[in-house]
Amino acid sequence: MDESTTILALAIGARVRQERQSRGWTLDQLAEAAGVSRRMVINVEQGSVNPSVGTLLRISDALGVGLPALVESPQPKPVKVTRRGEGAALWHGESGGRGVLVAGTERPDVVELWDWTLAPGDHHATEAHAPGTKELLQVLQGTITMAVAEQCIILDAGDAVSFPGDMAHSFANPGAEPARFSLAVFEPGVGSGHRSEMAGNRPGERP
Repeated sequence: MDESTTILALAIGARVRQERQSRGWTLDQLAEAAGVSRRMVINVEQGSVNPSVGTLLRISDALGVGLPALVESPQPKPVKVTRRGEGAALWHGESGGRGVLVAGTERPDVVELWDWTLAPGDHHATEAHAPGTKELLQVLQGTITMAVAEQCIILDAGDAVSFPGDMAHSFANPGAEPARFSLAVFEPGVGSGHRSEMAGNRPGERP
């Protein structure tokens, strides 16, 4: 990991540990609630790994906080400005693309704003998010191919789409030039316990 990625990983790890300990949870309880391994929770808390967006979503859902809460100060301000280059880069593509979380709101109804860049050949697939999640996407540059469930959509610069985020979806850049798009994610009722339906046999003490 480069320096900026390491700093972000350490900040996320400290926040995850703080949230876990404030609930009196053990490492095993958080691992079970999130559906990840105990080793993964340890690595995340130690900042020794660059976890996938999917893993961070599982952990933030299990803790009952939104993903933005893991990368921002625990003391939210009424107005928070993210300057250019200050967003949290939570995804790095094999060909050089990045997914940057640039802004987000607090629970219970969490909204995330992302700035995505896909280099030629980059592909990002994500599992279904929590029930009721909605997403909005607009292509700012280039062309992307998007798949939602069994539907495939080609989007050019200026095109926009709304789709259910609680279905598996993916983004790819099939072109020879970089593609960039803005993505807004709305997750209703974070921390209200509605995720337990999706989680299976997770601890009953989940907030």
